[in-house]
Amino acid sequence: MCKKMGRSSKDKRDIYYRLAKEEGWRARSAFKLLHAEETFGILKGVTRAVDLCAAPGGWSQVLSKYLYEPRSAEDRKQVKIIAVDLQGMAPIEGVTQLRADITKEETAKAIIEYIGGQKAQLLVSDGAPDTTGNHDLDEYMQGQLLLSALSIATYVLEENGSFVSKIFRAGNTGYIFKQMQRFFKDVCVFKPGASRNSSIEAFVVGRQFCLPSNYVPCNLITAWIDEDPQTWMVQKCGKVAKPKLRVPFVAYKDVLDADRSYELDENYRYNEVVQKPLTAAYQDVLQKTKNVSIRYKPIVIHHTEPLES
Repeated sequence: MCKKMGRSSKDKRDIYYRLAKEEGWRARSAFKLLHAEETFGILKGVTRAVDLCAAPGGWSQVLSKYLYEPRSAEDRKQVKIIAVDLQGMAPIEGVTQLRADITKEETAKAIIEYIGGQKAQLLVSDGAPDTTGNHDLDEYMQGQLLLSALSIATYVLEENGSFVSKIFRAGNTGYIFKQMQRFFKDVCVFKPGASRNSSIEAFVVGRQFCLPSNYVPCNLITAWIDEDPQTWMVQKCGKVAKPKLRVPFVAYKDVLDADRSYELDENYRYNEVVQKPLTAAYQDVLQKTKNVSIRYKPIVIHHTEPLES
């Protein structure tokens, strides 16, 4: 009884976690991309897409379901979906996996090669760093991941393409959006229904990609190590013609609340996770804990001097 209650507790606390298992998604994050599609129509007409930091494959599943599965056998040959991650993941129909580092220029070239020399119409990234609890550090690392994704986009995204990437809203958010406006005619912040209101997580959505005429794609993080980013961007791209002082914030309207706990109905059945990570980053730690006998002993503290009253 206790084991059953323990297994179902997360199903109560996280409605999207429960729905993901019931509907066959590998991760609850699939709903975030689904909500972005419902709001912006970013998958419409797309046949070439790139999913960065793809493992365990929730977003790649969405891309496969919308771009690959509905087509005939002949039309499927035109669909190119590339999933990029350092970690491996179980195969997904219609998706090509690329084990690579998104901070490397070679990865961008490999993506273009996999697509057949063409460029992608859509690039998405749901990657996030292992959080430390230090909010300033976590926000900075997430910003670095976003810049890596943007760097890849400048290589592989075609004219008028779309871009979706996770961001942690923080003090430097406005600065990141200003740089985004150099490459996209339309930029906004999106909060999916599956993203908890209590979380600083959001997604930056860039549409109508337009590479500045004098800009040569490069790794933005590396380029900014020894130079002021603002000065560097002006030199490479020129000034933004009409920078927006305020970036629109779009929230997905859903009857479900990601922060709320929902009771399980009488017909509830526990479902296992659709696909567990093949090579999770924490796998080595788990294996070590299995081989170590952890015993809890009482701790005795000896005071050499009497405590002051």
